Amino acid sequence: MKEAYAYEQITDNRVRCQLCPHRCVIGVEGVGSCKVRKNIEGKLMALNYGELSSLAFDPVEKKPLRHFHPGQHILSIGSFGCNFSCDFCQNWQIAQIRPKTQFVTTEQLIGLMQSRPDNIGIAYTYNEPTVFYEYVLDTAKAVRDAGYKNVMVTNGYINPEPLKTLLQYVDAFNVDLKAFDEGFYHHICSGTLSPVMETIKAISGAAHIEITVLLIDGYNTDERLLEEMFRWLGGLDQDMPLHLTRYFPANRMKTPATQVETLKKAKVIAERYLNRVYLGNV
Repeated sequence: MKEAYAYEQITDNRVRCQLCPHRCVIGVEGVGSCKVRKNIEGKLMALNYGELSSLAFDPVEKKPLRHFHPGQHILSIGSFGCNFSCDFCQNWQIAQIRPKTQFVTTEQLIGLMQSRPDNIGIAYTYNEPTVFYEYVLDTAKAVRDAGYKNVMVTNGYINPEPLKTLLQYVDAFNVDLKAFDEGFYHHICSGTLSPVMETIKAISGAAHIEITVLLIDGYNTDERLLEEMFRWLGGLDQDMPLHLTRYFPANRMKTPATQVETLKKAKVIAERYLNRVYLGNV
């Protein structure tokens, strides 16, 4: 464990976490909505510091990043926990429950990162990386010092100040934009849309950014809302790469897999506003 970044002590040994927009107030022995930040005797502690559930060398395109060092590999790591609880979570086995983990030091990761000649750095991915913020930050600093790249694959649900710190060290982001509908975020993901939009705006222009939208028939495929989303993204940067990916049943959601035709129609709409649109998971 490590003392958490971005929290304040309040009355009766309670703490208020300031890492993400939930701003959880946590009593002694309680945990936040992410289930990995725990109040121990009035201090907020990160339970997942250095505890990795997943580790692999991946093609950078798999993140997905199509316009950031294509053809290279990146060491991808994941821990456990998430500040969303999406009904359709594709990685629920590590995001929503405690999986088997192994403690790996930053120094061990740097050695592994350097062991493969075509490896460009480390990607923080698989589960939501902002909820193992402390380890990501420590590792990202070491990666940058070694002359390598940092990549984050995230839901974008983070407060401005912690994000500002990350932007000093992270070279590329893929942000998962769940929908362009506050109701979807509230009822399906247990979050809100507007902070994610603010995250995307903050990253755009400060680091390389690509967007992923997982399309689910009948949930986030309303063509009017899709057009609104794509117009907004294009207003930030017409060259921002967009990945439209196909949903498959997972976690609590049993809706059938998205029709490929749905993705094709969405791509046509997106290309009115964005120059780089890709289909995935098809």
